[in-house]
Amino acid sequence: MTHDAIATSPAIDLVKLDRLAETAVKVGLQLQAGQDLVITAPVAALPLVRRIAEHAYRVGAGVVTPLLSDEAITLARYRVGQDDSFDRAADWLYEGIAKAFASNTARLAIVGDNPMLLSGEEPSKVARASKAMSRAYQPALEKIAGFDINWNILAYPGAAWAKLVFPNDSEETAIGKLAEAIFAASRVQGDDPIGAWTLHNSALRSRTQWLNGKRFASLHFTGPGTDLTIGLADGHEWQGGASTAKNGITCNPNIPTEEVFTTPHARRVDGYVASTKPLSYQGTLIDGIAVRFEQGRIVEANATRGQDVLRKVLETDEGASRIGEVALVPHSSPISKSGLLFFNTLFDENAACHIALGQCYSKCFLDGASLTPEQIAAQGGNKSLIHIDWMIGSGSIDIDGIAADGTTVPVFRRGEWAA
Repeated sequence: MTHDAIATSPAIDLVKLDRLAETAVKVGLQLQAGQDLVITAPVAALPLVRRIAEHAYRVGAGVVTPLLSDEAITLARYRVGQDDSFDRAADWLYEGIAKAFASNTARLAIVGDNPMLLSGEEPSKVARASKAMSRAYQPALEKIAGFDINWNILAYPGAAWAKLVFPNDSEETAIGKLAEAIFAASRVQGDDPIGAWTLHNSALRSRTQWLNGKRFASLHFTGPGTDLTIGLADGHEWQGGASTAKNGITCNPNIPTEEVFTTPHARRVDGYVASTKPLSYQGTLIDGIAVRFEQGRIVEANATRGQDVLRKVLETDEGASRIGEVALVPHSSPISKSGLLFFNTLFDENAACHIALGQCYSKCFLDGASLTPEQIAAQGGNKSLIHIDWMIGSGSIDIDGIAADGTTVPVFRRGEWAA
């Protein structure tokens, strides 16, 4: 294979692609001199991987290690693989990744695969493979969820994904449109993306400071199909934009990001809530989600599409039917205003307020870096093999903050910040 065997689509602006790579290294990761980096990406994203590696080495990276996945190889497993293989995963690989994270290796993930890749495969096999992978990945996930290291996720416009978002366009046109949407959401369209991210992080920080100053005991969401009270974990802390990992490096884990988020109390969520956007999960589109919580646990779960998959997800483990994150995003966010459904949580979660089934983030606690897993659980943090965000916000949602003494403060009105 020659160096140019996987070429960049001519529809992709190479200047903006290079800005995205530089932003990933200098803003997303704030990679340090001498620090190693592990990159996971679909093979189609190799043009971006190469640019990220170059920028990483320019700032003094130690060793950059790419791990590439391929859609055809993934499908081959489902088409001709042995049945018992779906209960297995490459434990040795994930153990190695966890060991790398324990040695302060930074992590960067590029998304870009076809979100519907597994939509035609046997759901039970998809569920089994996902569960096996989640179990194998747990040691590494704990380092990410615990924010032990600086990490970042961003996107590359894969062809199949682009056609899903823009089905009426030719493949090249769709790739170009998705690329521009990614560049816009990632704030790399201008000549100074790093400066743009500095301003954006400052705006998000002002929101988290206001919320942390209020110290709400819970949030009350109301709107069509929704009347939900989410208790907040004891000693919770709101985060958003740039955050400092336990290794002391301040990074932006998600590019793009429009959210401020914190940890709910896993046993203090009550009421019902309806999704406002479809959830693309493991090749299945789950839409029309409607669930009811009692004492933190989902006791009823329905969906107009993908209901069986949703219910299987909730059976992953005890924590899968509880939530580990609540996030606030104004309806006027740039991603929401784009009017696009990206079929990818990295983008779609930044178009609306959302909650996440499963694992909480320890960084969303006061002094979270010093808390043990037992202390996090005692304060209401949830533990699970999964962390799946789904959207519950819209222009019709109101949110009130409820203080410990029962007084209420408007937080959102008709999908926008009230203050």
